[in-house]
Amino acid sequence: MRLATVMHQGQPRAGRVSADGRRIALFAGDGTRGLQPWIEADANGAAGPKSVAEIDLVERDLLAPLPRPRRNLWCVGRNYHAHASELSASVFKDNAAKVDAWPIVFTKVPETVVGPHADVRLPGAAITTQIDYEAELAVVIGRGGRNIARADAMSHVFGYTIVNDVTARDVQMRHQQWDLGKSFDTFCPMGPWIVTADELDGRDTRVRGWVTPAGGASELRQDGRTRDMIFDIPTLIETCSRGITLWPGDVIATGTPAGVGMGLKPPRWLAHGDVVRIEIDGIGTIENRFVEESA
Repeated sequence: MRLATVMHQGQPRAGRVSADGRRIALFAGDGTRGLQPWIEADANGAAGPKSVAEIDLVERDLLAPLPRPRRNLWCVGRNYHAHASELSASVFKDNAAKVDAWPIVFTKVPETVVGPHADVRLPGAAITTQIDYEAELAVVIGRGGRNIARADAMSHVFGYTIVNDVTARDVQMRHQQWDLGKSFDTFCPMGPWIVTADELDGRDTRVRGWVTPAGGASELRQDGRTRDMIFDIPTLIETCSRGITLWPGDVIATGTPAGVGMGLKPPRWLAHGDVVRIEIDGIGTIENRFVEESA
């Protein structure tokens, strides 16, 4: 099942997407929080939402399935060996020898989230000149919990979506921690919808990312499979829930394959007019244009 949030008649509405992706059955109720209320209801064993109308699904009307998450998104760094290698002399320099020890976990604030086709704002050269992309599978938690055992972790997964973990690399390196460089407004495109766990097993799917420079041709930069993660999804859920309660609707971005701009020689940063497209098998595609705030 694919669940989405759309803008309909000037209001956000949540709904169920048809199998062919052309229609959406809108749910009754306010859609300001996107799919959050329905995820919470499902976690509590409540009956599914009632559909009140079915409309054509217009791609440009899609919002992030969780337009404003209830709290920061959990994110995982250095979770593919090739990506760990490509940034071993920069981002991961201080812990390059500890790749398999523990996951690197950081967060992005809720205000980073925008829709699957929204513009991403470049803050300007006075703030950052090194904007990078990261194509990632994101896990959406259904049933919450604390100290979740790895063996039980998959039963806590509601579904999956796509995120672009946009990063200001110079800010990330300058502060020697990651939250600031990861948390600029609009730095987390999400969508196009949530695919529920009964339809997709995120432990083995393909993640790809293309960059189309302004005025140039599309380039496949990233191509990996989630089965090649250093720390798999159950391990990530176990790690994030150690002493911390995970709640329905929490999002865990699982890390990115090799091919980020910082890893290229020379590095290639995103600029005004560039477009990043991310596709994950079994979910779909998000595509976002990067624009200078002054524009």
